[in-house]
Amino acid sequence: MVVVDMLMVLCGTTVATLLGRLYYNSGGNCKWMATLTQSGGAPLLLIPLLTAPPPTPEEHRPAASRMLPIYAGIGVLIGFDNLMYSYALQYLPVSTFSLVAATQLGFNAVTSRFLNAQRFTALIANSVAVLTFSAALLGVGGSSDDSSSSTVPHGKYAAGFALVLAASALFALIMSLFEVTFEKAIRARTLRWVLAMQMNTNLVASAVSVAGLMASGEWRKVPAEMAAFRDGKARYVMTLVGTAVAWQAAAVGVVRLIARVSSLFANVTATLALPLVPVFAVVLFGDRMTGIKVVAMLMAVWGFLSYVYQHYLDGRRAGKAECRVCAARAGSDAVLPA
Repeated sequence: MVVVDMLMVLCGTTVATLLGRLYYNSGGNCKWMATLTQSGGAPLLLIPLLTAPPPTPEEHRPAASRMLPIYAGIGVLIGFDNLMYSYALQYLPVSTFSLVAATQLGFNAVTSRFLNAQRFTALIANSVAVLTFSAALLGVGGSSDDSSSSTVPHGKYAAGFALVLAASALFALIMSLFEVTFEKAIRARTLRWVLAMQMNTNLVASAVSVAGLMASGEWRKVPAEMAAFRDGKARYVMTLVGTAVAWQAAAVGVVRLIARVSSLFANVTATLALPLVPVFAVVLFGDRMTGIKVVAMLMAVWGFLSYVYQHYLDGRRAGKAECRVCAARAGSDAVLPA
């Protein structure tokens, strides 16, 4: 099941990011609409939620009065995090966007240390440092990307870079808050609670997006944007719906990994998808694969592998400790009188 969750995250993140860039490339320009697609597919989760196994009598059931503020708080954070990602995805080539977004693993290592008591080892520190340098390399040497594509606004590279960094940091905080909620408030890690957390927080995020869409007046531009969209109105709707479904698939996989393993492991899986996106972006959108991007991609993979190796070592230690406990129990049982 962990492998299935990882595939959902990898495929969902890759498809959603590429479709999000396709929306802008094809004439889309509504930031709040792009933000809404990242959480607007939440009602689809009602179908698996209704078919999920019912709670057992022994399962802890937190009071609604305790969960509602959690849903509202995390949902608002998700809404503004999605907005920052929407702006950044328009201001940066998708290849640069994805590589800078890999810093979310570094931010999550920090938030997991303070909020989830995650052990901070030398390998994890190396992972954080390498991902930070990877993003810094793009920030210093990526100005040539500012004019590499006619679909990217000129002069917006610095703003896009800062926005994707801020969004990555906020996303890391959100994932750690999810883990704290499962540990302290829900105290159950069932499929029903995973879907409930994802659906309710995303419904709040969708409400934030709809409010922003109305308050900004962008909703008036949607009919004209749909009519001017490349390849017609049907492609416009399909792009937005496909983006919404892909983000929900990725988000459910992330939340399930948080419930099954940890927020840091879920973020590592999401980070694994980020080096894949630039390769597709070069083929689909004609992004330039410069030497700086290649080095940054290799550094991102290096940072990812550092954490994976640390996880492997932790697994081996846990297995050896369990074997020693089993052996000690077997020895004590052997000397018991009949």
